Amino acid sequence: MNTAARPVRADEAPELTYHRLRAALNQFGQGPGGLEPEQRETVERRARQEHALERRVLSAPEACEVVLPEEQVEQAVETVRSRYADPDEFQADLKRNGLNLDTLRVALQRELTVEAVLDKVGARAAQVGDLDVRLYYYLHHDRFVQPETRTLRHILVTVNEDFPENRPAEARARLERIAERVKRKPKRFGEQAGKHSECPTALHEGVLGRLPRGQLFPELDAVAFGLAEGEVSAVVESPVGLHLLWCEQIHPAGPASLAEARVQILERLQARQRRLCIRNWLSNLAETEERA
Repeated sequence: MNTAARPVRADEAPELTYHRLRAALNQFGQGPGGLEPEQRETVERRARQEHALERRVLSAPEACEVVLPEEQVEQAVETVRSRYADPDEFQADLKRNGLNLDTLRVALQRELTVEAVLDKVGARAAQVGDLDVRLYYYLHHDRFVQPETRTLRHILVTVNEDFPENRPAEARARLERIAERVKRKPKRFGEQAGKHSECPTALHEGVLGRLPRGQLFPELDAVAFGLAEGEVSAVVESPVGLHLLWCEQIHPAGPASLAEARVQILERLQARQRRLCIRNWLSNLAETEERA
């Protein structure tokens, strides 16, 4: 945190103090005490809205069904504490912001309980059906693009000074001899990976899979996506050792099929259903509160 303080009223709820601090940090990157009057008003309005929402959720019957493990709360406290170089700085910053360890713990427990209640309510959302997925895809298929991917295999030789055959020069020479063989006959790459690779993928003839950019070590990624289809690389060094790469097949970028987009669409629609379910539940809580 490391934030400027704001005077706290003696009768003010500690959780409101916490919401005010969180709103200021999230929106303006600093504590309430360092804000301009207009910013302070924005933070105050947001903090009171969030505090009212939290109070409403915690008063709902569903909140009585949530029991948080103590270790979960302590982990949340520790996450906050870990942002500070030393415990004294942590305690001082809590004090500057009208909090202490106990009130922080209570505020975090309330926050985690609200999250658990909303997750519970969201789980009631109707399940998205296959027809919904298909309809969404055909209405928005242009949004789903499959990036270029490549089917890759590799052979790994580790570097280890403790073993004569794995010392840097010897390891490189051994891998270069393998490279000569597979460059003459790339179809033997899988066989050679099974015999010589020191990676668990040797059990599957060196198969790394069909990968997009960014899934490998940067050194390997740059080489893999510079190979022509069917080409074997030169020896490449990564943090885990020396490699040969074979680009078995290039799959160009293009529109994703329904099968490729299905999981993404399902997650998107189900998340929308959960949000709608939670929104309706919160609206019903508000209406019940107004009638009471």
